[in-house]
Amino acid sequence: MIDKAVFQLPYFKKLLMKLAGISLLQVFSIIGQAVGLSWSIVIFWQGKDIQDAIWAIGLFLLSFVIRHVCTFVREKMLDIYAYEQARMMRASLLKKIFHLGPALVQGEGTGNVVTMTLEGISQMENYIRLISSKMLNMIIFPLVILLFVFTKDIVSGFVLFLVFPMIIVFMIVLGFAAQKKATDQFADFQVLSNHFLDSLRGLETLKLFGISKSYANAIYQTSERFRKSTMATLRIAMLSTFSLDFFTTLSVAIVAVFLGLHLMDGEIAFLPALTTLVLAPDFFLPIRDFASDYHASLDGKNALSAINRINNLPQVENTDELSDFSWSQTSELSISGMNFSYPNSDTGIKDFELDWKGYGKIGIIGKSGAGKSTIIQLISGFLQANAGTITLDDKKIPHFVQKNWQKNISFIPQKTYLFHGSLRENICLYVPNASEEQIAQAVNAAGLSELVENFPQGLDTIIGSGARQVSGGQAQRIALARAFLSNERNILLLDEPTAHLDIETEAQVKEELLPLLENKLVFLSTHRLHWMPQMDYIFVMDKGAIVAKGTHEELLATSSTYQQLIKEMRGETHADN
Repeated sequence: MIDKAVFQLPYFKKLLMKLAGISLLQVFSIIGQAVGLSWSIVIFWQGKDIQDAIWAIGLFLLSFVIRHVCTFVREKMLDIYAYEQARMMRASLLKKIFHLGPALVQGEGTGNVVTMTLEGISQMENYIRLISSKMLNMIIFPLVILLFVFTKDIVSGFVLFLVFPMIIVFMIVLGFAAQKKATDQFADFQVLSNHFLDSLRGLETLKLFGISKSYANAIYQTSERFRKSTMATLRIAMLSTFSLDFFTTLSVAIVAVFLGLHLMDGEIAFLPALTTLVLAPDFFLPIRDFASDYHASLDGKNALSAINRINNLPQVENTDELSDFSWSQTSELSISGMNFSYPNSDTGIKDFELDWKGYGKIGIIGKSGAGKSTIIQLISGFLQANAGTITLDDKKIPHFVQKNWQKNISFIPQKTYLFHGSLRENICLYVPNASEEQIAQAVNAAGLSELVENFPQGLDTIIGSGARQVSGGQAQRIALARAFLSNERNILLLDEPTAHLDIETEAQVKEELLPLLENKLVFLSTHRLHWMPQMDYIFVMDKGAIVAKGTHEELLATSSTYQQLIKEMRGETHADN
């Protein structure tokens, strides 16, 4: 139930000490409230005037106020602490996601990462708020009340002492079942998140092929799986709540029966008997509160475990071993024996070699799974090689996770992500302080002039999620404008930049992209071979290894693998050859 990671949160132990003090004050106020109420009833039962009960009523009211002030202070402290920890956890998670890049998102699933960052953080915040106070209350309240009850009636004390562990054992048994159900539900929710987002992304393609309605059955099956796991969790929750209420009510009833028998036999006075009976429900109140939020706590615990698993993934810290570095015509890059393998997989990169000087266009081609995108992510620093030597301008560096190296990089992925914001803000991603003249030049170079003119607010038109939508070709042109706007970023990484475009749009984007590739070091990962005649050098990849390399003409003459790729994609390359 309690994740040990909670105790590693900053200042959590100090918070527990403060909460323990508040809980002690609150439980004494509960006892004072019970004593004041019991005395008041006894005084009126004896037929005395209200003046005789003033002190008892005053004790009750004072204890009542202290009890609820303690609750207010505790909740306020927990709200502030949980909010701050959630804010820090969200910042840490986003930093990790941005540091590890596409590899992490692809492995975890986009829908899962988004859900974890939004709803998962909220569940974790609620978990911290609930577990801190209820855990202490469940320890302190019963202990103090039990000691007080023993001073009033030993038999009632023993009844409470024996029943409480039985309820705890019962909760543990149900807790294991609830934990498994909640874990299964969380896993199903992750699958549903990824499936739903993938379905939305592919909706246009599904409609194009006329299978959108039939695919709805797959979404239905996934949602049904989540519904069933949710209902199974709710069944356990309702059973545990009912059982706990039954046992606590039965325990209070047993205490009342014994007190009644003792009263009839004259073994106990009315005041201590009534005080004990009033305190009995408060004895079980913390465990009932704990149980009522148990399943919400399980969701938060699962979310916290998932977030910590991401945050604890190994990473290479961004270093600054390259002082004032900027790629130029005289810069040199040498990569020797670079190897990389994905965890629990045989796929990766084997002995990648590269020696290059200055500007140029390097094509990386191969079938799906050949390792093209992996090389791009290694060069960008999103992945770190398991072995290899990297030399940059005669300086050896351990990896590409270098601040000044990455400041030189512009990245255009398969599908450009557009943030919810103005067109201007999306274009100025790399250069937030760009001038109007620079933006205008980038817009013109990327072929966005007509789009800007057609937008009602021009560059200030809001695009992205929940706003005005743009086509795939327009999104890629925005990515081009981003890259063109940054004159200081002379390394351009393109990972299948036209893979999701139709042939006509791809031809337009290619025409607009090619001038941008001049006076830059370009790495183009693609399976579209019509780009290759414009490349200065080409690597042909297969199963993570270089099977051929050279210029387009050299490979046509000497590489059977390259020739085979040309034959397989002849429809794309016929016009170029």
